Amino acid sequence: MASDTHPARAVTGADAKIADAPASWPVERSEERFRGPKCGMRTDWVRMPGASGEGTAVVARDYMEHPGAAAVLALDGEGRVLLQRQYRHATGHTMWELPAGMIDVAGEGPLATARRELVEEAGLRAREWYELPDFFPTPGFSAERIHLFLARGLSRVPAEEIDFVREHEEADLAAEWVPLAEAVRLVMDGALHNGATVIGILAARAAVGDGFASLRRVH
Repeated sequence: MASDTHPARAVTGADAKIADAPASWPVERSEERFRGPKCGMRTDWVRMPGASGEGTAVVARDYMEHPGAAAVLALDGEGRVLLQRQYRHATGHTMWELPAGMIDVAGEGPLATARRELVEEAGLRAREWYELPDFFPTPGFSAERIHLFLARGLSRVPAEEIDFVREHEEADLAAEWVPLAEAVRLVMDGALHNGATVIGILAARAAVGDGFASLRRVH
């Protein structure tokens, strides 16, 4: 049974030369600038290497603190991907996205969040779950990490079992089932811009090529 904490895959051998790795440079001091219901802003004064080996320098770096998120590429028996249109105020766009949500429930890991969001946003459950690549969407500015999953063996959840009321942006969701090949074309044509959606679609297309053998199944 895989853990819901979604640990990073081990990278060994030649691949280890080109692989992201945890690191932490010394922080001289830190100050919270803002705290909202979903995220916070912080300034760290970080000790960094100086120019041309001339000692070190302490430099301020602003960044967003974020609990992370999980997104689901739901693939049905006909090879179609579920896309949902949602208004995103910060971008000034309506965007077609995968079902997704923040990891903001106490004790809930990425996989549990993905399962919950698939039920709440799409009214679906899945029999099979696989990991897709996780990523940092804006690493120069935010600590947010998005965990991607592929869900297969879908079934409809009876309405009386869904203890969730859509409101605000989610009250205006529209949904379409799009053949995976068509979804790839939409990505390559620049019609889709949500990072999790773009990465999820392209990763799913690659996974289909080997019958999902390259993916790790999670429970």
